[in-house]
Amino acid sequence: MRSSFLLLMGAALVLACSPDPTTPPDETPQEPIQESCQLTEGATAPDALKRLSCATDFSALASQPIDTSIPGARSVKVVLDRYDNDTLHFQNSQKYAIHYAFVSKNLSGAGRPVVGSLADFNQTEYYSPDRRFVLGSVTYYEGAKVWALEISPYDTASAEMLTQLYGAVRDATFFGASLVFHPTSEAVHQEARNLPSTIKVMSTDELFAAIDYQPLNLASSVGKLRFLTASELTTTYLSFRDIIVLDRIPNDISTILGIISEEFQTPLSHVNVLSQNRKTPNMGLRGAMSNATLRALEGKWVRLTVGAFDWSIQEVSAAEADAYWEAHKPSPVVLPAVDLSVKDLRDVEKLVDESKGTLRETIKAAVPAFGGKAVHYGVMANTPGIPMRKAFAIPAYYYVQFMQENGFYERLDTLLADPEFQSKPEVRDAQLDAFRKAMKAAPVNAEFQAMLKAKLEKDYPGLTMRFRTSTNSEDLEGFPCAGCYESHTGDPRTDWNDVLKAIRKTWATVWLFRTFEERTYSSIDHKSVVMALLVHHNFPDEEANGVALTANPFDPTGNQPGFYVNVQVGGDAEVVHPPAGVTSDQFIYEFHQTGLPITYLSRSNLMPSGQTVLTAAQVYELGRALDLIHNRFSAAYGPKAGNTGWYAMDVEFKFDGEPGETPKAIIKQARPHPGRGQ
Repeated sequence: MRSSFLLLMGAALVLACSPDPTTPPDETPQEPIQESCQLTEGATAPDALKRLSCATDFSALASQPIDTSIPGARSVKVVLDRYDNDTLHFQNSQKYAIHYAFVSKNLSGAGRPVVGSLADFNQTEYYSPDRRFVLGSVTYYEGAKVWALEISPYDTASAEMLTQLYGAVRDATFFGASLVFHPTSEAVHQEARNLPSTIKVMSTDELFAAIDYQPLNLASSVGKLRFLTASELTTTYLSFRDIIVLDRIPNDISTILGIISEEFQTPLSHVNVLSQNRKTPNMGLRGAMSNATLRALEGKWVRLTVGAFDWSIQEVSAAEADAYWEAHKPSPVVLPAVDLSVKDLRDVEKLVDESKGTLRETIKAAVPAFGGKAVHYGVMANTPGIPMRKAFAIPAYYYVQFMQENGFYERLDTLLADPEFQSKPEVRDAQLDAFRKAMKAAPVNAEFQAMLKAKLEKDYPGLTMRFRTSTNSEDLEGFPCAGCYESHTGDPRTDWNDVLKAIRKTWATVWLFRTFEERTYSSIDHKSVVMALLVHHNFPDEEANGVALTANPFDPTGNQPGFYVNVQVGGDAEVVHPPAGVTSDQFIYEFHQTGLPITYLSRSNLMPSGQTVLTAAQVYELGRALDLIHNRFSAAYGPKAGNTGWYAMDVEFKFDGEPGETPKAIIKQARPHPGRGQ
């Protein structure tokens, strides 16, 4: 388990007592503070302190920072009042979540200049060179054991202001000798180049590399703790009630109750999205495979809790584990019943009829015929400004027709009635594999083939086509099932059988073993699953591919909105489950802030040093599309639909262009995101 926050901060006191070799000769700081704490343990904290003399002072004022992209952090906001003789205030950040709340209450009027509206304050105090206040925060990163001075990513404070703030904080804190400056955006990083060499600058990449704990989905569950390597997963069957410790994250994983991975993950990896869908804990922990606490509990029933700052694990009895499962096993999910009345190959602009109800109602009405992916694509196709590929949908009717004409539903009845199939995962896996092989070899209705061939020759001549899964059991609220199904490409130009092969392979993924297990976990009637297809020209040579959230998953307060983007250069390295050792560009893009600040969390190691996958112009182009998507679907899933909690759309995109052209953004899909947990 994690050490306590105050104990780790106590270690930092030792660092603070050593001389600072980087102190400039003409700016000699005070000796490290040896005086008593300003506050006693458990005392009610005031609105602010003038100095932080010990860990107790810091802890009394500290809150979780607005940006929790680097976990295990506590932060105290700082105000330097240039009007009042450069007085420094460490504000009570538990009581006042933002600078304005503290300043307008405590530093306005009564002989001081009046602090105006929030809008005026933001415009002046973050952007004006003649500002009254220099605003920042001091953050302790527990995993990295680093004390950092930070400013808002969009703050345009000059190097002179930053130097003044740094010196004031350094001289008024017990940790001053070990204080670093942490740039929170590319713009701040550029200005930090002008700081004196005596101020140590630590990048986000360096901080992230120094932490050992990564909370991904905040939750708690009870299961049996098992250790496996990712390679062993290919030959090992898991139980619904397992909690797994892994060396690295695999491309896929069966339904389990918790994950601890030695290799850190991206928040939008399929495995993490699945954890969010299941509401099960997921975390990264460096050295997890050899962690003594975890190894001591191997093979035992445990309770794993993943929190924003720390994690815990305790042994429980078998009786407690059984009681937990009975109380928390998923409620049965009932899928939308198939609509077999729709038989035409329909352009995506005509999938949703918004004249017949609210956006949410019309989406739900269209899913039984066209599936979640195609329907959401159709909504975006009717939204001006969202860049997309021309597409059409093959309704679920033709999947059902294929299953019926080839006797697959009867064969499925036999499988589901087999006791060995039900009780033995190895039997299920083998039988489902045989079932898929039979589907891939079965004939496709001739009339459907003729209709499809005519559609492609008329509207998509000479193009290779992507046949994408769009079921009534994915991209939906309640059962998103991200990554459950697999899409395939067919080339009608030389071999029509290549198209039929792609369609059958895509339909057959309804019966993948892991997908079958996922549905069983949620007590879904397997025969109720139907698959429509979303069809468009594929992306044979895209320059970049990525995923994004239309809200900041690291912002629990809503005070620092932004888009989370994970993007990789085009090629074989996927974003959501990259090969071992491959990193991508991950950043927070504060699209709605002046200056459009970008905070990089990691960078692609497939790009030359110092370069990013997307240019600034491409990031802005993507931001416009994400903003349109976020606002468009708000009427179905967000504030416009009455949702006062977490709301974000999970978006897949490409950057693609002809040779010699600047690659342009193309949106592939969007679905409601389940959130980061509680």
